Amino acid sequence: MSSATKGASQSRDAYFDFSNLKGDLFGGLTAGIVALPLALAFGEASGAGPIAGLWGAIFVGFFAALFGGTGSQVSGPTGPMVVVFAGLYAALGGNPGLVFAAAVLAGLMQIAFGLLRFGQYVKLVPYPVISGFMSGIGVIIIALQLARLFGHEPDGGGTIPAFTAVPHALANPNLVALGIATLTLAIVFTWPKRLASIVPGPLVALVVGTLVSLFIPGAPILGEIPTGFPDFVVPTFDTSTLLIVLEAAFILAVLGSIDSLLTSLVADNMTRTRHKSDKELVGQGIGNALGGFFGAIPGAGATMRTVINIRSGGRTRISGMTHAAVLLAIVISLGPLASKIPHAVLAGILVKVGIDTIDFSYLKRAHKGPRWDLALMVLVLGLTVFVDLITAVAVGVVLAALAFIKKLADDQIAAVGEAAPRQSSEEEVNMLSRAGGRVMLFDFGGPLSFGAAADLGHHVRSRAGNKVEIIILDFARVPFLDVSAVTAVETIIEDAEDNGREVYFSGMSTHVAQLLEKFAAPNVPGQEETRFSSRLEALDTALDRLRAKGAPVPAE
Repeated sequence: MSSATKGASQSRDAYFDFSNLKGDLFGGLTAGIVALPLALAFGEASGAGPIAGLWGAIFVGFFAALFGGTGSQVSGPTGPMVVVFAGLYAALGGNPGLVFAAAVLAGLMQIAFGLLRFGQYVKLVPYPVISGFMSGIGVIIIALQLARLFGHEPDGGGTIPAFTAVPHALANPNLVALGIATLTLAIVFTWPKRLASIVPGPLVALVVGTLVSLFIPGAPILGEIPTGFPDFVVPTFDTSTLLIVLEAAFILAVLGSIDSLLTSLVADNMTRTRHKSDKELVGQGIGNALGGFFGAIPGAGATMRTVINIRSGGRTRISGMTHAAVLLAIVISLGPLASKIPHAVLAGILVKVGIDTIDFSYLKRAHKGPRWDLALMVLVLGLTVFVDLITAVAVGVVLAALAFIKKLADDQIAAVGEAAPRQSSEEEVNMLSRAGGRVMLFDFGGPLSFGAAADLGHHVRSRAGNKVEIIILDFARVPFLDVSAVTAVETIIEDAEDNGREVYFSGMSTHVAQLLEKFAAPNVPGQEETRFSSRLEALDTALDRLRAKGAPVPAE
């Protein structure tokens, strides 16, 4: 190995890779600048205050990068996490001990998810479900900001109160706030892409909107923001609210895990690398747990900030840690200036975030795909907006799984119901023809799902008719059975015995045979004379059996 190759290998194996230091520092600096207005906006939207959003970006951003498994990922408060946290904050009356106990528990749960290797299961969530709840979160973010665009606050937490507050806000607008909000929206939606890599649109909107507010006062502003390091928050538990805290912690943990690992996939595609899912969950959990002790709102991998980091040159964990360090410097020094930021500016920035969160890419193409997938996406979106996130995801995953099993079962039943078994050789077809319809071969064609098991016996019975004397069940492509499938096979055997038919078994693995012998009817299929290693052997024995019974079977 050459010295250059050896050095590159050692650089890759090192925990900190300094080979891309310039790109990582610039990427982290850029991501930190972009994160500033978003962290303030998310903190304000959460109910815990702008400073809680900044500390969330600092704690989660630093520790998720330090201990996580996605080198280029930038973490911090995200729309989905803020929506859940805001609901929790309102439900618990803003009690810091209870609220941040949920954040700490969520972090601990994420660490447990990583240690138990749950990261691999996130990819099993179907895309329509992910699209539905992400789009629903986008709708919630927009709904919560509508009244603030006009200088008013929503009447309580939740989507419905946010919508009901809009008519009053429209009838009694704060014109200065409305003007600043309109200016903010214009900037974030029209800021040129060629300039975004130099100065991000949200930051420009934040500065311009705040300056306008200083010269034209009248719009509600954030007010005093504490500077310096945060106070330690002691998590508390109350029996009357324990269930609410546990439920919120679980939702935050699951949602943060999904959000982070989806962002990790985006980072993989852009950097041609492969993240470590379980390690990423541990890193996110450490960041959220530690942040909860200091009043920081929980966060996750942030897609937009990660993309900006990568496009600006960031590739390793140093970039995410730099992003957090930039925000830390801002928190310590610029608190008094941030207190002058109008609510309307942050509302305008969040409306853009909400619109970007809605999966318009899928909605534009949805009519070209299966209608069921579109219906599932819309259902999950509705449940997310008007019920809650955990219900939406749970219902979506269950329905998607049932739909998949139904399609799989239909295909398996179709294979059993075909006139000739799939992948039949010419010799097998010839032997079945010589049997004159008195031998029926059933090729299961793959694993028998419990969805197909319910109708399996009926299809075999209906195809067999009155002429069939011997049924051959081919298990060559059945690697395993569950109890439902075993019961279905047992039913086929019992039906055959009731009708005076013989049942042969071919290609059965040791595992399948043992399960049938233990669970199915006694001595079935324990008799060696009915078990064969191949379909040809079973068919040959079936023809000999027919001849022995006096049936006319033509020779080859």
